[in-house]
Amino acid sequence: MLPKRILLIDDETNLCTVIKVCLEHIGGWQVLISYSASEGLLLAETKLPNAILLDVMMPDMDGLVVLRALRINPVTRTIPVILLTAKPQPVDLNQSAQLGVVGVIPKPFDPIKLVDQVAELLGWE
Repeated sequence: MLPKRILLIDDETNLCTVIKVCLEHIGGWQVLISYSASEGLLLAETKLPNAILLDVMMPDMDGLVVLRALRINPVTRTIPVILLTAKPQPVDLNQSAQLGVVGVIPKPFDPIKLVDQVAELLGWE
C-alpha cells in the first residue's frame, strides 16, 4: 500500500523542514511542501494529497481564503484540512467547521507529538 501523502502549505521554511522530517520519519507519510498559497492550491489539485496541513497566516493569501478555494473546487473539495495557527486568538471554529476543517493545531507544537495529533484528527491508524 502506498504511504499517505500530506500537502503542507506554510511560508515558514524552517518549520516546514521540521514538520516534513517528523511526518516522514515518525509517521511514514510522504510530505509535499508548498511555501505559497497559490502553489499549494495547484499542488492540491494536481497531486491529490490524502490531507492538507494549512497555515492560517501567510503573506500571499490568508489560509481561510485558501480553504474556501479548496472547497469550491470539485477536485479538492473533499480533501481533509488541518489548520496550523500561531494566532493568539483561536480560529473561528464555526467558520472552520462550515469549511470542513477536521482540526486545528496551534503553533508552537511539540514535533514529537505532531504525528499522533495529525493521525488522530484524520482518523488514521
